[in-house]
Amino acid sequence: MLEQALIEEGVPETEIKRLCDVHVAVFEDALRARAGVGGTGPAAINDAERTINGWLAANRAAGQTLDALQAALRSGVWGRARFMLGQLRRHEQHYVQKENVLFPYLEKHGFSGPSSVMWAIHDDIRAGWKQLEALLNDTPEAERVAAVFEPLATAMRQMFYKEEHILFPTARQLLTAEEWTAISRQLAQGEPAVRAGGVAAPAQTPNEADRLIPLEVGALSAQQIALMLTHLPVDITFVDEHDEVRFYSAGWERIFNRTPAIIGRKVQQCHPPASVHRVQRILDDFRAGRRQVAEFWIQMGAPEAERKFIHIRYFALRDKDGRYCGTLEVTQDVTAIRALQGERRLLAEGE
Repeated sequence: MLEQALIEEGVPETEIKRLCDVHVAVFEDALRARAGVGGTGPAAINDAERTINGWLAANRAAGQTLDALQAALRSGVWGRARFMLGQLRRHEQHYVQKENVLFPYLEKHGFSGPSSVMWAIHDDIRAGWKQLEALLNDTPEAERVAAVFEPLATAMRQMFYKEEHILFPTARQLLTAEEWTAISRQLAQGEPAVRAGGVAAPAQTPNEADRLIPLEVGALSAQQIALMLTHLPVDITFVDEHDEVRFYSAGWERIFNRTPAIIGRKVQQCHPPASVHRVQRILDDFRAGRRQVAEFWIQMGAPEAERKFIHIRYFALRDKDGRYCGTLEVTQDVTAIRALQGERRLLAEGE
């Protein structure tokens, strides 16, 4: 809460991040004493404790893997070190759950600054994983490996502490029973469920389901629109004119994680702190009419033979009078498309 107040008074989040470990050290004894306090009633405690216990278990498992990685590095057993680093990087899912499920609910209670600081530290850890992987895949040198591993291990262990003694107790106190239930449900569904079904639509009567919605050309039912959007070979996310996320297509193979918790969230808070300024520039350009489209392409995944080529485009949406109405993000895996050659005019035999 003190960090949130400092941010609201104008202290840059980068400065909060720099001093974060100092703040923890100052209040270490009090934080340890208060770690278990919180909750907003029996229902909230049940869902909260079930969720938080799962996160704490993930931290304990990551801590054991981190210890095993450290032992392998100190012994110079590089093959085992590479394996343990691969196991450790599975902890990425824990950070993604915090960023895409927990943080949006905290933001609704005015608790956004510390979450942003924590996301920036996640990105530091991710960068450390990549650096260490590159060193281990080359010709490892003990001194260079240690120079990367030590700050990485420190950051991860401090994150374990901050979650147990600050983040999770704060979440217990701030979130309602309904919010904990929603978080628990989203985590229980998991990523495959999100891809297969996404955000469940409210129950409709047969008449409502069949009712046609007039469009500029033709008319479709809500079910038909939903089916079309989820079967497109692209991921779509719509951000309204107030920069709030209003929709994402829950297709079968989403490229970037999306959860129902981001609906209504400011799009700036859906991106890592290091890239928010680029997102803001695009939105500002769209509003001012300086730009209509912005596009990027990146390569994702490892090893190199399995790397995907991802094409990302942002489109400014305007009404017939030219007023800015929001932004459409379209993301597509174009790996197979880029590999096409020649022509194909008919289905192959047996297809």
